[in-house]
Amino acid sequence: MAAGSAASCGGTGCGSHCSSSSSTAAEDATAESLGRLSVSRECGKCGGGVGAVAVAGGVGLCGECFRAHLFGKFKLAVTSNAMVRPTDSVLLAFSGGPASRVALQFIHEMRSKAIESWDASNSQALPVFGVAVAFVDESVLCSKPKQEIDMAIEDIKSIGFSVGIKAMHITPLEDVFSMASKDGEGRLREAVDMIDDDTGREDFLQCLRMLALQKIALENGYTKIMLGSCASAIACHVLSATVKGQGYSLPADVQYVDTRWEIPVVIPLRDCLARELSLLCELDSLKTQQHLDRPSNGINSLVASFVERLRVSKISLSMRHANYVSNCNPPILN
Repeated sequence: MAAGSAASCGGTGCGSHCSSSSSTAAEDATAESLGRLSVSRECGKCGGGVGAVAVAGGVGLCGECFRAHLFGKFKLAVTSNAMVRPTDSVLLAFSGGPASRVALQFIHEMRSKAIESWDASNSQALPVFGVAVAFVDESVLCSKPKQEIDMAIEDIKSIGFSVGIKAMHITPLEDVFSMASKDGEGRLREAVDMIDDDTGREDFLQCLRMLALQKIALENGYTKIMLGSCASAIACHVLSATVKGQGYSLPADVQYVDTRWEIPVVIPLRDCLARELSLLCELDSLKTQQHLDRPSNGINSLVASFVERLRVSKISLSMRHANYVSNCNPPILN
């Protein structure tokens, strides 16, 4: 009798045969196999369906509520920080990964709803912001076969066109040098080869990507550049920048709106975790394309591994890092 009551007590001291611990272990195993944050018996928000993940204090959410939760974060960041105005023309930097894929989906939905409201309005006084997509092609530095590269780029184009994007900019990274020299590829290789360490090379390429996006925006009249940087990526950036001694500009790097550039840069996914965005892509069958991603080395790779180990150990510091640094005073140039 005692054993029977102990088996259903739900406590932590019942031993390995406790039904509570067994069911918990089974749920954890299911969660791990699905790549989710946790599995709940029912949605803690709508009370129906099956909880897909645990967010906001461990409350399980079904797929629809989870999606609404993430979209709410995105929309709140956009509206409360005046990231996108009706007169803006937004250039979305698309890498093919889950974060930029979700950003593309959400900004498309916001624009679609704005168009519906505009059509239903009698005055139609305010215009609807425009959206275009840019992909910086770094295949010149990639050792993959040309056929694979071409197929990956076609996949990226198809993803953009699938949500009704009409303006797609596929820009080779070497175009950053083309204004000063016709041999952009040669200049790019020469500049990259001059950098000996992996960390410096990665940081240099990151700077070139932003310059390429700025060039596209300036030449085509875009007023905002939207990045898919999420809380997990920002946490990695905070730690790596601290290690590199780049703390002075760090607060400005993680603001919702970075006005240091000629074309302001916005990051509406700053409050979303990478695993949340990956899960949403899985739930909504959002196609991604990461075949052209280059492996990371050096400090950036070590920091990314460290942050991932913290995540696996249930120590989530991504949001804390982003919020703490964003509350610091950025340089006056921002």
